[in-house]
Amino acid sequence: MAPRDQARRLSAHHCEGKRVRLFTRNGYDWSHRYPLIVEAALRNRQSSFVIDGEAVLLGVYGRSDFNGLHSRQHDEEVQFYAFDMLVSDGEDIRNLPLTMRKSNLARLLARRVGGIFLSEFEQGEIGPDLFRHACLMGLEGLVSKRADSRYRGGRPPDWIKVKNRQHPALQRVMEAMS
Repeated sequence: MAPRDQARRLSAHHCEGKRVRLFTRNGYDWSHRYPLIVEAALRNRQSSFVIDGEAVLLGVYGRSDFNGLHSRQHDEEVQFYAFDMLVSDGEDIRNLPLTMRKSNLARLLARRVGGIFLSEFEQGEIGPDLFRHACLMGLEGLVSKRADSRYRGGRPPDWIKVKNRQHPALQRVMEAMS
């Protein structure tokens, strides 16, 4: 389980020497928008990897600033929170269980490089307590995944997304639906 907050979903791909590409969920290349993430990917010891995560602009108290992210006025400060790893040293690892992919991701990001961070995750039956604390912190919610799950694009059925009903992101969705 990983706490979620407002962000832009991206996949970071670093390969072919000094080339880094950041793709949105819809396939747009936003590498030019987020130089801090690109620089961090270039400083990594592996030359070919694909990681899945979210671009986040951290605001007051380390919370993400959704409006600031979308304003594009702070693109040079946007960081990447990595959730999953799809390719490691050029090898497709999507068929490995989540726990093994997370281990590979933790090794990749062991040398803390500013701009890309490992999104912390928890295992076990702590979901209700973790969700309660995420809500108290003002976060958007949680995403839970099965430890043995393989990677599939989109929103696979073995992911459970639980949203904080008091979070502004949910309020925006509700307003847009009415």
